Amino acid sequence: MKNRAKYNKPITAFLFILLISVFFINAQSNNNIYLYTPYTQITVPPGESVDYTIDVKNNCNETKNIDIYLSGLPKSWNYSLKAGGYAIDQISVLPGEKKSISLKVDIPMKVNKGYEYFKVVAKGLYSLSLVINVSEQGTYKTEFTSDQINLQGHAKSNFNFSTKLKNQTGEKQVYSLKSFAPKGWDIIFKPNYKQATAVEIEPNSTSNITIEVKPPYNIEAGSYIIPVEASNRSTSASLELEVVITGTYEIKLTTPTGLISAKLTAGSDKKIELVLVNTGSSELNDIIFSSAHPKNWEVSFKPDTVARLNPGEKISVFTTIKAYEKAIPGDYITNITAKTTEVSEKLTFRLSVKTSLLWGWLGVLIIIAIIGIIIYLFRKYGRR
Repeated sequence: MKNRAKYNKPITAFLFILLISVFFINAQSNNNIYLYTPYTQITVPPGESVDYTIDVKNNCNETKNIDIYLSGLPKSWNYSLKAGGYAIDQISVLPGEKKSISLKVDIPMKVNKGYEYFKVVAKGLYSLSLVINVSEQGTYKTEFTSDQINLQGHAKSNFNFSTKLKNQTGEKQVYSLKSFAPKGWDIIFKPNYKQATAVEIEPNSTSNITIEVKPPYNIEAGSYIIPVEASNRSTSASLELEVVITGTYEIKLTTPTGLISAKLTAGSDKKIELVLVNTGSSELNDIIFSSAHPKNWEVSFKPDTVARLNPGEKISVFTTIKAYEKAIPGDYITNITAKTTEVSEKLTFRLSVKTSLLWGWLGVLIIIAIIGIIIYLFRKYGRR
């Protein structure tokens, strides 16, 4: 028994040394798998993505199938591991070789400023520590902005506002576009220059939206607020646009009696009184008169321009229309226009041309002369 105990001690010691050696060899073998990237600490703002290229090195004497995953990344952060264009969970590396994998980490918009620590792990073999420094406090919101929220013009103007809608969330959003304009106003949204009532925007992206505002007919001068909104169940943003109406531009051209027809003979002229009225709420300046008349006719105005016409004011203007001396009897049209830079008004005159009385009397005299000649000839030669 003493001899057996004497031999058991060396055997136990040998087995212990052998076990330590095997453990040391395995540990040394495991340490022969390395993960490497040169950029282990990166600073980025919220909403950005970080792309890593990570080398997986196998310094062992045998092929290794390595399970790859991330540890310690916040739950709200998304990532992808790819190799050869495919999403992977495991990669096989031959002895003495290396393989590259791509890691993409998406930083959400709603995130706190500061450092985030995580690891890329080769299961049971190696881990690579990485740090992302979020440079500023993140948000989960939408921004609706415009460089020019105030436009001015007359009542018949179209007001076009250029706006930007920015999706500052970490997800694609579909926004419903609405306006809360006063009754009678026409509001049209044109995201990316196409009329629509909704717009889809990718995360951390911006869409250009033109908002066309049309005032109601005969609106009074003043300042009007047009609220607009882009919203969905998750997020929303609003913007207040201002339209300043300087007044309405309306003009009326008529005659004192309302009669827009006249009679004249070829070659004669006709003086017609016109009444010009400013029926709008804004002052009219530099009103010019013009005409479209038959060829070889003449039309003139007195005065031919009106420097200023206040709202509600009216003024008489005289036009003289001279018919062509060879005009054939019948009806002719002459269009008279009063025009400013803001508005114009056209009045159509119907003019009936009759044969001159001189030609009538000449006709009568010719007929009488012919009758006289016939009577004379009848008396002279009728007796024979």
